[in-house]
Amino acid sequence: MADDSVVRTRVEDLGSHVGQQVELRGWLYNKRSSGKLLFLQIRDGSGIVQGVVYRPDAPGLFALGDRLGQESSLVVRGAVKADPRAPGGYELSLTDLRVLQETQEYPIAPKEHGVEFLMDHRHLWLRSRRQHAILRVRAEVIRATRSFLDETGFVLVDAPILTPLSVEGTTTLFETDYFDEKAYLTQSGQLYAEAAAMAFGRVYTFGPTFRAEKSKTRRHLMEFWMVEPEAAFMEHQENMALQERLVSAVVAQVLERRRPELEVLERDTAALERVKPPFPRLTYDEAVAILKERPEGFEWGEDFGAPEETELASRFDRPVFIERYPQRCKAFYMQPDPERPDVVLCDDLLAPEGYGEIIGGGQRIHDPVLMEERLRAAGLPLDRYGWYLDLRRYGSVPHAGFGMGIERVVAWVCGLPHVRETIPFPRMLNRLTP
Repeated sequence: MADDSVVRTRVEDLGSHVGQQVELRGWLYNKRSSGKLLFLQIRDGSGIVQGVVYRPDAPGLFALGDRLGQESSLVVRGAVKADPRAPGGYELSLTDLRVLQETQEYPIAPKEHGVEFLMDHRHLWLRSRRQHAILRVRAEVIRATRSFLDETGFVLVDAPILTPLSVEGTTTLFETDYFDEKAYLTQSGQLYAEAAAMAFGRVYTFGPTFRAEKSKTRRHLMEFWMVEPEAAFMEHQENMALQERLVSAVVAQVLERRRPELEVLERDTAALERVKPPFPRLTYDEAVAILKERPEGFEWGEDFGAPEETELASRFDRPVFIERYPQRCKAFYMQPDPERPDVVLCDDLLAPEGYGEIIGGGQRIHDPVLMEERLRAAGLPLDRYGWYLDLRRYGSVPHAGFGMGIERVVAWVCGLPHVRETIPFPRMLNRLTP
């Protein structure tokens, strides 16, 4: 197949080669025949294109393509033609086909399969058009998030995954042996981001985080990815404004660059077009007043679960902030409201359409005496948090930050019923494979 006149390219770049002979390397996604014409759908990771073979002109090529099983690996050549009826707007008139591996009886057929079957075959399910679209959107969400923070003066710092301490409570830690002592998989990079913020001013961490929550809800994974900006001299209101700008920028970039993927997912983009500042804001007290109107009511001081978040968010057409929760609902490091010390300067950002919390954030305690009191009250060992207290002893300043869960944002932006599709290999309560 050596021919210098043939251009090796990818499906996403076919528009630059109309009328040319090109070479593609990929896999057979699907095929159909209408007697004299054979249509091969070829995917290469960047997209899918239809290759056409006319039997009278190439009987051997027709017979070879017709016998191939789904996901056979191929090298094909053909002329690029613009065709608005074809998927992606282009098709190939095939002139040559080389089989790298011929497969038969591919496990995932073009039919309905149960969720557990698909999860057992996740390593193959990723090849489907829907999963491809979801993970392309995921990549765009991550790219947009990092670009926004990089361009806003935040410096990426890497927090450890193995830690000696808790960030979000001791009941949801995965424990492991670390030579002669115990270590835990990180729940958050926040504490380390606070240390870095005192060095660089504005920082963010991005990486996997782990919560040993025995939950089977559509919003929870045991392992998920979180971006966590933290900034010195930033207080509560500025923190919420930053979250609002970030989420709006991420959604706008996905709409600009991933509309074809959203179309594959049949996502109502009109709902995403409305995601623009300002976002509505409710205090915890105002939210409780709304929830008390329900027959089941709601008690002040409780945290919100999925039903409460859905009820509150359903009243708005864009994300909504809930701010100033009771101190007992939130982590030990939250700064009390100076005008009302029983509530803290924190917020949750709830996505619309029933997707719940996508961001949790707040202003951190910067007073060393108060921080020590909170650590003692939470029953946390002061010796393990000595370095964290040092941040308050040496040049302490007001500071704030937040964590945004990538999987929840992707689920919302894509309109997915469950977060298990938002990450290539999800870790759930009853699933550790593949």
